[in-house]
Amino acid sequence: MQFISNGAKGDQGCGLVVLWMVCLSLLPGRVAPTAEPLKMEQALCRKGDPGYHTYRIPALLMTTKGTILFVCEARKNSGSDHGDIDLVLRRSEDGGATWSPLRVIADNVEHTMGNPCLLVDRASGTIWLPFSEDNKRVLLMKSSDDGRSWSQPRDITKDVLPPQWHWVVPGPGHGIQLDKGRLVVPCWAGVEADVPFGATQLSYVFFSDDAGKTWRAGAAAGVDRSDECEVVQRADGTLYMTARSRHKKRRRAYAVSHDGGQSWLPAQYDERLPEPSCQGSILRLSTQGRDSKNRIVLAHPSDPGSRTKMTVRLSCDECQTWPVAKVVHTGGSAYSDLARNQRGEILLAFEKDGYSQIALVRMNVEWLTDGRDR
Repeated sequence: MQFISNGAKGDQGCGLVVLWMVCLSLLPGRVAPTAEPLKMEQALCRKGDPGYHTYRIPALLMTTKGTILFVCEARKNSGSDHGDIDLVLRRSEDGGATWSPLRVIADNVEHTMGNPCLLVDRASGTIWLPFSEDNKRVLLMKSSDDGRSWSQPRDITKDVLPPQWHWVVPGPGHGIQLDKGRLVVPCWAGVEADVPFGATQLSYVFFSDDAGKTWRAGAAAGVDRSDECEVVQRADGTLYMTARSRHKKRRRAYAVSHDGGQSWLPAQYDERLPEPSCQGSILRLSTQGRDSKNRIVLAHPSDPGSRTKMTVRLSCDECQTWPVAKVVHTGGSAYSDLARNQRGEILLAFEKDGYSQIALVRMNVEWLTDGRDR
């Protein structure tokens, strides 16, 4: 078994991060003053890039120092969900404009190292990276130096997968830290042990109240109603989960928790959010008081008949409505993740054009709202 945990060789320094930007990065949301509309796109990795057949399952995070981390699966021999799959990393120190070269951070020979889910502890700056091995175990790595090096993974499966459930996959994408400090990782599990992978699934979260020393699982948001998920904390302290729906519902599932993820109301389906049954991503962009208003962004393919039309939506009423919706890419679009940079810009990494690449779109609220966000 080989896990590559150290070595920042190849990282390209992108300039110093000034003090006021560091302070901004510690806040869960500040959007820059009005600016010109911005939308820029680049490829973070392409099918066939060094040593790998396909890249999938993006995860994004802004660290407390303002660095943007990108992690994804690097599938060695094919595009299959199972097989020899590593985790690779890129870092950006200028808000997502330029990036370090791809670097392998987890490789266990022919096993599947998959479904990364990045999370940062605001108090310590520690970055946590839970992921799955062969969809049966949850492994956890951490970085204490802004993502330059990583610990050896530890197996936390027995803590975060209740014994009555089987198969397990974090996120994928990113977790969150609640206002009171709880670290929350979205997750999904399979119910039966002796049936094909993915037959009956459920969404839940696991969490830590002691800065990552110990972890435990919450209850499910219903059974076989949803699976892959991400969460945000709303202004009233409740958690909102957005999830991939099951059984051809063709609209996104959502669930609400009033106790920090320990339990969930059964997942429901939002008629206003059509989807083809696919993972999606959600992010709190700003919070009223620190900024002018509450803003939450949601991204997912929005054609109910195919994985196309990557759409970014904006809510200013804590996920009650999504009045702003803009198609970022009309063609093939699948898994995604969202982050923000220190300027308050939205970063969207998504699988594009039949999994031929993972693209990064950097946009601002002015572009998303056609300048009407005031």
